[in-house]
Amino acid sequence: MKKITTLLLILLVLFTSSLVLADTWVNGYTRSDGTSVRGHYRSSPNNTVRDNFSFKGNTNPYTGSTGSNYYRSSPSSPYYNGGLGSGNTTLGNGLNGGLFGR
Repeated sequence: MKKITTLLLILLVLFTSSLVLADTWVNGYTRSDGTSVRGHYRSSPNNTVRDNFSFKGNTNPYTGSTGSNYYRSSPSSPYYNGGLGSGNTTLGNGLNGGLFGR
């Protein structure tokens, strides 16, 4: 019983620490047109869009909103369309139909 309790405690610590490291704080700023953007959390940058708060099926833990973006222009998305454009764009280098490639 003690081994099971210890294993569950270790798994809980690992799971909790991975959730804490998954977010990045973005400071608020003022856009060039004078619009104020409040500071917020976003998912940490990495090589996939599947863990973004806005990705379809994911939930933003800070706002409770459910993601609906498929990221069809990102090769790391299961909905990738070869960069042909779909109206759902992401910032990118322009090679896959991202915002700069239009």
